[in-house]
Amino acid sequence: MVEMRKPIPVDEAVRAVMEHASSTGIETVKLDEAYGRVLAEPIIAKHDVPPFDRSPYDGFAIRSVDSAGASGNNRVPFSVIGEIGAGQVAQKPIGEKEAYRIMTGAQLPEDADTVVMFEQTTELDGGFTIRKPFEAGENVSFKGEDAKEGELLIEAGSLIHPGTVALLATFGYAQLTVGKRPVAGILSTGTELLDVADELVPGKIRNSNGPMIEAQLKRMGIECRSYGMAADELDTCTEIVEQALSEVDFIITTGGVSVGDYDYLPAIYERLGATVLFNKVAMRPGSVTTVAVLNGKLLFGLSGNPSACFTGFELFVRPAILKMMGCNAPYMPKMSAVLWEDFTKPNPFMRFIRATWEFRDGKVIALPAGFNKSNAVSSIARGNCLIVLPSGTRGYEKGAVVDLLLIGSETGVQEWTV
Repeated sequence: MVEMRKPIPVDEAVRAVMEHASSTGIETVKLDEAYGRVLAEPIIAKHDVPPFDRSPYDGFAIRSVDSAGASGNNRVPFSVIGEIGAGQVAQKPIGEKEAYRIMTGAQLPEDADTVVMFEQTTELDGGFTIRKPFEAGENVSFKGEDAKEGELLIEAGSLIHPGTVALLATFGYAQLTVGKRPVAGILSTGTELLDVADELVPGKIRNSNGPMIEAQLKRMGIECRSYGMAADELDTCTEIVEQALSEVDFIITTGGVSVGDYDYLPAIYERLGATVLFNKVAMRPGSVTTVAVLNGKLLFGLSGNPSACFTGFELFVRPAILKMMGCNAPYMPKMSAVLWEDFTKPNPFMRFIRATWEFRDGKVIALPAGFNKSNAVSSIARGNCLIVLPSGTRGYEKGAVVDLLLIGSETGVQEWTV
């Protein structure tokens, strides 16, 4: 008899997964290993930045008082008494109508309070003239204007990206505390599956879900262990899942989650004593996505259909991994766009359409990326976002404003918003 499943809303399914995503702990890493990790401690400025008043341009450091009265008809002369390169310090303060030639980033000499850019001067032997007065502080980067000592720079829970690395290096964070990365296990189920290198034979397809999920994990910097492909045989699949759970922090299986005679994931969960959080979600594609938990470890049962598998990973697995690492913004960012072609298909469930977004005619527009059934592969390759169409609609026409979830974004948002 076919099992009757009650679908739950997408936001409820996301919430259930996140409530069971357990921390993997913390560890200390070197700065050159920090990219893609999640800060487990706040980053505090150890000193002012800049650490001294400095020049943002190549030019001349002067006292602003000496520029008073300068004009096109009254050019004021200055004599150059030295040169200050980046990393160098002037040997003596400047006096009346004196200047230092100064390079970008160099510390202002004592008593100087203004920088005159080269293009604002007319050079003479041993000096230059100016034709306008300057105010104190003009063309100066002041000590502490970027960050003050003791200032909170980045909160714990933030994902470390290249800009973060630059900031950490600026303040001397050679080592830092981060969330541990979980280790994933991947198992592709289905008697119909062939290896990528195999020749096609009648009734068989190549396993695309396994390599795809590995790539999705790599994009997050997550180590994974592949448990290969397993035929639709209950005892064998159960043994593999049980072994994987003893070796990894969570497991992703593909296939075997529908309600056919050869779909064994529900039976495997029952044999292992796992608690099923949900086994049907009110979404397309991927309505049969199933998630269970056993001894604090999540078991993600994703669809065997590639597009449904891809979407299930992005909606449920990705934010769970980020939460395990302590990330405070684990969800895909959202933006609005103009739908650029009709999508007349009815939506009894919330629909996630693989799509591309771009700027056109001064607008952010979104186009379905091609063939959009759950077993599609080509649209995954072309898409850079998911168009979100709420349930209960009869279709959308070109020109409608829709929500997009951005795939592959380096930083996310704190709350689920669709």
